Amino acid sequence: MTTLERQLHAAPRHHRYVLTVTFIVMILFTWSVTAISFKSVDETGLKIASNIFKGLLNPDLNLLFNFSTQSVPYLLVETVAIAFLGTIVGAILAIPLAFLAATNIVPRPVSWVTRLLLIFIRTIPALVYGLMFIRVTGPGPFAGVLTIGISSIGMLSKLYVDSIEEIDTKVLESMTSIGCTTFEKIRYGIIPQLLSIFMSIMIYRFDMNMRDASVLGLVGAGGIGAPLIFAMRGYKWDQVGSILIGLVILILIIELVSNKLRSKLVKG
Repeated sequence: MTTLERQLHAAPRHHRYVLTVTFIVMILFTWSVTAISFKSVDETGLKIASNIFKGLLNPDLNLLFNFSTQSVPYLLVETVAIAFLGTIVGAILAIPLAFLAATNIVPRPVSWVTRLLLIFIRTIPALVYGLMFIRVTGPGPFAGVLTIGISSIGMLSKLYVDSIEEIDTKVLESMTSIGCTTFEKIRYGIIPQLLSIFMSIMIYRFDMNMRDASVLGLVGAGGIGAPLIFAMRGYKWDQVGSILIGLVILILIIELVSNKLRSKLVKG
């Protein structure tokens, strides 16, 4: 018997713990299943489901390959623009908040107040921000950009703070000892350590914002969400199929590009 096998056999057994957790999970699963009801599923519902499936298999090609202001390509470009600009706005606003929330940069009272503010920002869903900004700016892409920007601040700031608190402070102490100014310490001591990490976080958030921007159109904040919900309400499943196909292709492309960029930034 090898050393690894002896260690495996000598490891303590947690049968009671495993059985208890399994029992609790089974109870929760059984309780959840009882909430499922098939009473509302009738012939009409099955027919609608069949029409949805047919629409996905037979999309409206004219809508998919046309380049008018109501076509899928134009709306996808608008959605990308909303997500991109919103990410830039959120990333810029998150930087000073992140430094104010970092315990190794500012006093703890200032840090805790800023963290409470960031928690409050993260608590409000993006759709609520969208409804608020639509009242202020009116329906359209601008409301979507502001919504994406504000809703991005919470997550970006939190990830920025984690990066800031992990920087090598010995570099800053060395720069202080040779008489560097605050600007020089930020320019040559902090930014080089954080730039690639911040860029990687921004790309990750942009990937998430693409999905949020697609949904914001449901409340009138621009993008492809509004045509999607209108097509669904009008039972135009071929148009729904075209929009969903365009969204899937776009998300896949952005996923591949963002993963490559982030891997290069991490390696660099």
